[in-house]
Amino acid sequence: MFINRRDVQIQWGDCDPANIVYYPRYFAMFDDSTSIMFEAAGFSKQDIIHKYGLVGIPMVDTRAKFHIPSTHGDWITIESRIDSIKRSSFEVVHRVFKGEALAIEAFETRVLVGRHPDDPGKLKSAPFPQEIIDRFMKG
Repeated sequence: MFINRRDVQIQWGDCDPANIVYYPRYFAMFDDSTSIMFEAAGFSKQDIIHKYGLVGIPMVDTRAKFHIPSTHGDWITIESRIDSIKRSSFEVVHRVFKGEALAIEAFETRVLVGRHPDDPGKLKSAPFPQEIIDRFMKG
């Protein structure tokens, strides 16, 4: 299974007045991490959208478990992987480490979306390309 890791330093603007990361900032980091994971696997988001005629890859569900807070200046490691792939949706798991300790477990569901063939003004889910499935599931 393909796993991507990246190190992120917590910036002043990520924190609330208590100097801990304001939780929506983590979700922006997770969104970036998913895009970076695709690029690391050899599939830039822009290339996928053009090659397969997609409009985007929106997040349709997300949640997180916060175990350890982070503050300005801390370094964290975000480990991202695709946990499962269905016809047009996929599940991403992000694990955030602060040193060796698990700080956050986050989960997102995304869907490949293209234009509806009968009505270009509407959107429709699109099938997940086999070459991308193979890359993520075989590592």
